[in-house]
Amino acid sequence: MARLRYKTFVDRFAHQIRTGQLTPGTRLPTHRQLAAREGMSLVTATRVYAELEVMGLVSGETGRGTFVRAITQAPGQGVDQHVVAADMIDLNFNYPSLPQQTELLRNALRQLSTSGDLASLLRYQPYGGRQHDREALAQYLESRGLTVSAEQILIVNGAQDGLAVTAMACLNPGDVIAVDALTYPGFRVLADMLHLELVPVPADNYGPDIAALEKLSCARRIRAVYTMPTMNNPLGWVMSEERRLQLVAVARNHNLLIIEDAAYAFLVEEAPAPIAQLAPDITIYVTGFSKNVAAGLRVGLIAAPLAHIQSLERAIRATTWSTPGVMSAMTIEWIRDGTVLQLEVEKREDARRRQAMAREILSGISCVGHPSSYFLWIPLTEDVRADQIAKILMQERISVSTAEPFATTVHVPHAIRLALGSVTLDVLQLALERVRRCLTEYA
Repeated sequence: MARLRYKTFVDRFAHQIRTGQLTPGTRLPTHRQLAAREGMSLVTATRVYAELEVMGLVSGETGRGTFVRAITQAPGQGVDQHVVAADMIDLNFNYPSLPQQTELLRNALRQLSTSGDLASLLRYQPYGGRQHDREALAQYLESRGLTVSAEQILIVNGAQDGLAVTAMACLNPGDVIAVDALTYPGFRVLADMLHLELVPVPADNYGPDIAALEKLSCARRIRAVYTMPTMNNPLGWVMSEERRLQLVAVARNHNLLIIEDAAYAFLVEEAPAPIAQLAPDITIYVTGFSKNVAAGLRVGLIAAPLAHIQSLERAIRATTWSTPGVMSAMTIEWIRDGTVLQLEVEKREDARRRQAMAREILSGISCVGHPSSYFLWIPLTEDVRADQIAKILMQERISVSTAEPFATTVHVPHAIRLALGSVTLDVLQLALERVRRCLTEYA
């Protein structure tokens, strides 16, 4: 069969985009202009652009046109956003660290080397972690306002692994999951790999629109809700207790599972009770120690209703097989001696200091974020494209994220997200001044 003619144009555009001949943000000819220029029908021109959009190479925006997308990473693969050149200032990915953490690690390794049960850490661990470790984590969760038994806790290899284990154990391909319109990129990647359908719930500055969630639950067969009620990533809002109770009511009314991601919850002092505390029978709570301690500490936990524990353990066996023995032992010791709670206090102060610096330098520029969060969201006006701003900043040796990895809606808002926790304060100040200059000049 002769090759379809429109495929030739698809391949040509794809080659030009992937080789950089057409740079991100380039406006392509209108459908009619393309049809006239190439001597094709309007239907064929529309089909060319439609296929390029499916391939993730362009985005069509009603009333504005068709634009080349940034493809340094595959669409939605936000967990790859930390891969930046060595000479770049990374405002893309958060891995907050304090100067004393290196010495903490050195001391912990010394203590571990003299441990009486060191040999046991080199063997496979129980699927959900050792009993006394789970008991220590149950006590730690009380500082987050969550009361659970050790039997409800499973130790995993970081919060992302906890989300993966939860999705594998409790969800099936084709399930529909309600998520915030702007949400954590890692869950988007996970949903794509497990063939879960994400449907966006609009939100305001205080959390998801519960009325919209109720309406969506009536119209679709929703299986679960994924939410970050205490410090949403990327917007930084904290859901009020009243709204949490409203979400729980919708979940009970429609038999929904709630997946609560608390990766950044430690940054909020006197936060409302976790949803898992308000609805312990229908909520799976996931958190980790990458943000509050260190990114290289790949330890996390799942707190779940007892009815889900067996299937969650089965998912652990099917993936990592065992919990991280050495890393877990270090984490538990830091929990017991108060190191984790002290680091959380210091990182809250560090985040507030960085957030205040950003607000001062970016004064007069619209910003969205929590006073103690490690990230800042900057919406752009309708006539400014986020990928163009990101490209200009890249030329300034600054890496930022657009809304692309976070958006679950068809049309991606034009905004940039700044991660404030991955560079020193003096480098952050320099970078923010360059961001301000760029936004003032081009936005």
